[in-house]
Amino acid sequence: MEKIIKAAVERGASDLHIKAGDVFRARIDGKLIPLTKQALTPDQTRSIAMRLISNEDDRARIDKLQDYDCSWGAPGIGRFRVNILRQRSSFMIVMRVIPFEVPNFERLAVPEVLKRISEAERGMILVTGVTGSGKSTSMAAIINHINQHQNKHIVTLENPIEFLHRDLQSSVTQREIGVDTESFRMGLRAALRQDPDVVLIGEMRDPETIDTAMKAAETGHLLISTVHTPDAQSTVLRIISMFPPEEQDVVRIRLAETLHAVISQRLLPRADGKGRIAALEIMIVTPTIRELILDKDRVGEIRDFIAEGREQYGMQTFDQHLEDLVTDGTIEFIVALAASSRPSDFQLRMQMFKRTSTTSGAIKEVPSAPEPLTGGFDSGMGFLNQ
Repeated sequence: MEKIIKAAVERGASDLHIKAGDVFRARIDGKLIPLTKQALTPDQTRSIAMRLISNEDDRARIDKLQDYDCSWGAPGIGRFRVNILRQRSSFMIVMRVIPFEVPNFERLAVPEVLKRISEAERGMILVTGVTGSGKSTSMAAIINHINQHQNKHIVTLENPIEFLHRDLQSSVTQREIGVDTESFRMGLRAALRQDPDVVLIGEMRDPETIDTAMKAAETGHLLISTVHTPDAQSTVLRIISMFPPEEQDVVRIRLAETLHAVISQRLLPRADGKGRIAALEIMIVTPTIRELILDKDRVGEIRDFIAEGREQYGMQTFDQHLEDLVTDGTIEFIVALAASSRPSDFQLRMQMFKRTSTTSGAIKEVPSAPEPLTGGFDSGMGFLNQ
């Protein structure tokens, strides 16, 4: 097992799939590729699951487990986020590769404005996107930047712990849900009594956790977390809608006061076929954006104001970043069109740019009537799925 996993990691795998009745498979550059020829038996898959579970109590009740999360690592191989599940009454295991090296902004090739966002003293920074868009990696890069440049106490609540942060300029306390604390809610409540400057929550899943997170931001802490939403505008709407109707007006006010920035991302395949790159929408809560959040009839204008604030504040919409990535040849036009928020407008702008551009070879031929595309994006080139 360890030889197969090591070979997959060396080939740049982001995920490994181990399932009874199937061969070992690995996701490499977004494609799920078989690694072996012989299918695993249910007993073999169960034995692998036993090896990956470190908690003795959980191993003892393995046959009663249906969904189980943990982390696993081996010297010379790597660290992994592990999900063990049941399918057709047998075990399946999905292992996500966690690089030993904590990512930084330079290696991820993200806009410089993320450094300024990370240096905020208080408020909420939300990293959003669909499953598999690299949210964990971006949050780790934010924590790494704070850790390298500021004297802070950083408390993280994760399920499980992924990147291991060493104490540099800051002191980093990492707590794993189910091991070091009972739940995100309990851990967050406790964290506010642990003299933190920065608190990272792996995910905000319910109104109570969101309420406590806003309280943390209101009391002068920097709160970093994720939400499974596709862009900044839908993030605002999703958070407010999670509360009962009679509470939403108050939540809207609190969110406008505490939200500092929303970083939404989508992972796209590079044009050269070598991994993935993140397309980012970045919203910084300016006085104008704050007014839009407060007015429920104007939330739909947020995307337009993000676009207008690019030069002054460093904000950008997905479509603006996609234009940049196509222009410099990082991604193909057809890939960008599928990921754009407003495909018709995006196509028109790219056609206009092509006609007026004097740079040869930067943009390939832009189709006049492309077929509609759908699909998700996988991790690679330093970005992890979440």
